[in-house]
Amino acid sequence: MLTPGSSYDEVRKSLDWSIPKIFNIGVQVCDKWADSGRLALIFKTAEGQVENYSFGDLKTLSNKLANVLNDLGLERGERVGILLPQAPETAITHIAAYKMGAIAIPLFTLFGEEALEYRLSDSGAQVVVTDRAGAAKLALLRERLPVLSHVLCIDDLSEGDSNGLLDFHALLEPASSDFTPVETLAEDPALIIYTSGTTGPPKGALHAHRVLLGHLPGVEFPHEFFPQADDLFWTPADWAWIGGLLDVLLPAWYHGVPVLAHRFAKFEPEAAFSLMAEFKVRNAFMPPTALKMMRSVERPRERWDCDLRSIGSGGESLGEELLAWGRETFGLTINEFYGQTECNLVVGNCAGLMPVKPGAMGRAVPGHEVAIVDDAGTPLPQGEEGNIGIQRPDPVMFLRYWNNPEATEKKFVGDWLLTGDRGRLDEDGYFHFVGRDDDVITSGGYRIGPGEIEDCLIKHPAIAMAAAVGIPDPLRTERVKAFVVLNPGFEGGDDLAREIQAFVKIRLAAHEYPRDVAFVENLPMTTTGKIIRRELREREVKKGAT
Repeated sequence: MLTPGSSYDEVRKSLDWSIPKIFNIGVQVCDKWADSGRLALIFKTAEGQVENYSFGDLKTLSNKLANVLNDLGLERGERVGILLPQAPETAITHIAAYKMGAIAIPLFTLFGEEALEYRLSDSGAQVVVTDRAGAAKLALLRERLPVLSHVLCIDDLSEGDSNGLLDFHALLEPASSDFTPVETLAEDPALIIYTSGTTGPPKGALHAHRVLLGHLPGVEFPHEFFPQADDLFWTPADWAWIGGLLDVLLPAWYHGVPVLAHRFAKFEPEAAFSLMAEFKVRNAFMPPTALKMMRSVERPRERWDCDLRSIGSGGESLGEELLAWGRETFGLTINEFYGQTECNLVVGNCAGLMPVKPGAMGRAVPGHEVAIVDDAGTPLPQGEEGNIGIQRPDPVMFLRYWNNPEATEKKFVGDWLLTGDRGRLDEDGYFHFVGRDDDVITSGGYRIGPGEIEDCLIKHPAIAMAAAVGIPDPLRTERVKAFVVLNPGFEGGDDLAREIQAFVKIRLAAHEYPRDVAFVENLPMTTTGKIIRRELREREVKKGAT
């Protein structure tokens, strides 16, 4: 736990990693609080009902599930797929898997048939816990997944309607609530989280139980020395994403702080304001896409009484426009942080401790050694662009890629994990994101990062969301093309395109303005809310070929 200090350097020096030899995530986020009487989970159902669960409730239910899974033949080290939205059963399955020494596989409910088959086949999952919607998808795959032996459904299964499914709650009802957790080592595997697959097939990042401890500074820092009295955490991010699971749910429960769960069928910005006001949410993790959508809501301070203490955001860089909107709307500074599935929450901001620079991701989170390095792993001077690297060993760093030793080896240069992102370090120790290796635009001899252009674009009153990519150009190698989603009340056309081009040109530079502007209804995104610029580029290449 971070100790508040008078300066960033003081806080950084105060952190001393103390990773115990024996550590089990399930015990630490649940069982250690079971006798406290503390509230753990507030679940608002899709129908609007509210269910409360104490840590004691979660211990009882997860113990029952662990016994059920043992009876079904699941052994230590075997994999459990969790194909569920934010729900009590999602959390219960995670806790049970960790306590029995199994490996959890979070799966997005939005995954289609191919995405599910790939992950379940690659991981060799023996059991999946899901709902009716997930079970319908799995029914199409069962013949191609010979290792998958049991599918537990959390929805009520009427007689004759099971179709080979097991009734989750019916199995739990008679099960024993006594279970002795496995004494896992901190280095033992706990979960596999698959990467977004933006640069090739998804890879399974295998994490150890210590990954929870490794995340704590990265949660406590941007959330202004979390936890504080009366904290209550919520995120619209799916718990199948590392941002929902290890940026919110598990760290909050490690500290005994309650979490609000609610799954929107579709993210609605007004509903998000209403939910935070209704439950007096104090801490939120909001992906940039959600913030951009909420920015379009009129007069939020007049309509909702939100009382947030901290907001963290990560996944895409925030710019001056969103930071200013956050201060005006919530009376606080949104703290950006940075990480990736393999090594998360290693750079961040803490507005109460240090100035927040628009366009900067922040400084190295206490406990992590982060640098800009060249392709050989040599740290570069301040101001030079290079690879964002994290030095090992680091408790938040993944163990390896599942079944992919070659990719694991390529991820490292010496003692540096290379994120695949480009950045630079300024004179004050702040990291600036330039773009992914394949996102950087090379135009007329200039290397251009898309983030700055996109930040400028959304300052235009007509633009709700934007993406900037490089497309082939015979003269410049590449030229900048902007894909923009308009706010309601605006209509795309040549006049607006020219206005947008001039808007960027006078604010950035002549070589950075978009020479092409396309008006689109939506942007291709990963399930974690990141813009897939590669897909936009590929569309342009195909268009040019025809």
